[in-house]
Amino acid sequence: MVYVSRKEHFNAAHKLYNPNWSLEKNQEVFGPCANVNWHGHNFELITTVKGNPDPDTGFVVDLKALSVLINKEVIDKLDHKNLNLDVDFMKGKMASCEILVMEIWRILAPKVKELANDGELHSLKLYETPRNFVEYLGE
Repeated sequence: MVYVSRKEHFNAAHKLYNPNWSLEKNQEVFGPCANVNWHGHNFELITTVKGNPDPDTGFVVDLKALSVLINKEVIDKLDHKNLNLDVDFMKGKMASCEILVMEIWRILAPKVKELANDGELHSLKLYETPRNFVEYLGE
């Protein structure tokens, strides 16, 4: 089994806010991430596909085609957007990295399976900052 990864970048704003809580509780739990005027990040998304290399190409997945897929299905919908207001697949959901990466998985997993020769989506890593990231394995 070979694991192949592609990194993509996007910028987005969001705020963490539970509407069932008071402003004070939101600020206590989420700190500056609950800023009423939003805040932004330079996100990095690492998509890893696993599989066996195709005997004709040597590829698990064509990385150029994977990049096109990720950009069309995910990055174009997120880049320079407000995750809470502008992104259809995040409507009504907490705009945390944990929820965002799970929603991205739901979009990419079936499309990667079609794209990769006998491969599948293995993991997504979403960096919110250089030191804070989440990883999701579709579980």
